[in-house]
Amino acid sequence: MPLILNIDTATEFASICLSKGNNILCFKENKEQKNHASFLQPAIQQIMLEAGYTLNKVDAIAVTNGPGSYTGLRVGLASAKGLCFALNKPLITLNTLQVIANSVIRNWELGISKDEFALSAKSQNPNSKFQICPMIDARRMEVFTALYDNKLNEVLTTQAMILDEHSFKNQLEEYNIIFCGNGAAKFQSLIDNSNAQFNTVQYSAKDMVQLSLDKFNNKSFADIAYSSPIYGKEFYTTTPKKLLTNE
Repeated sequence: MPLILNIDTATEFASICLSKGNNILCFKENKEQKNHASFLQPAIQQIMLEAGYTLNKVDAIAVTNGPGSYTGLRVGLASAKGLCFALNKPLITLNTLQVIANSVIRNWELGISKDEFALSAKSQNPNSKFQICPMIDARRMEVFTALYDNKLNEVLTTQAMILDEHSFKNQLEEYNIIFCGNGAAKFQSLIDNSNAQFNTVQYSAKDMVQLSLDKFNNKSFADIAYSSPIYGKEFYTTTPKKLLTNE
């Protein structure tokens, strides 16, 4: 069974875990977004020590490469690529939204979710018509989002979306949709639809394990030299007033 280091610094909570096959050997998290960079390397050293492995025993390194926080994505991917270069290990990149969607399914399996629809959906047959819609807050009423079926196949591609009361109207006419992630609360305030349910379970690097294992088994590795974060939209910043006055 492959030994995989899973790294997630894409959103407000950062976490890492070491997994062997489907088993989680060790897990660390950081809940202060401004400290993701200082958290990461010491946490990696600590989980390797606690698990009783050295880094050169790792078979691959997986990282969420977006969408998400600009700084967070750079921190995670730069660390993962650096380790892969140094150790000559393969790099696995995962879509943050798919990891969030997987957290819903994983929590059903663990019996953690308290959402009534989530519990009923778990008991439905595998072909039941429900979808999972992860959302990452992109400020104001904008989110990064996508839609996945109950087997985590993408049915609406990753995109930045400005939410309003008509968002997902057509999909909600046909499917029960579970909205999740830190951007879902904004949509909950806009919509009143019995087919829309909201899951508040926080995702983590633990939810990367099955996805990274599948990619490892399929040898679906990223190009270490050319992999870059998927920001979801162009970076935008304002020009400092001091520069404007000096022109």
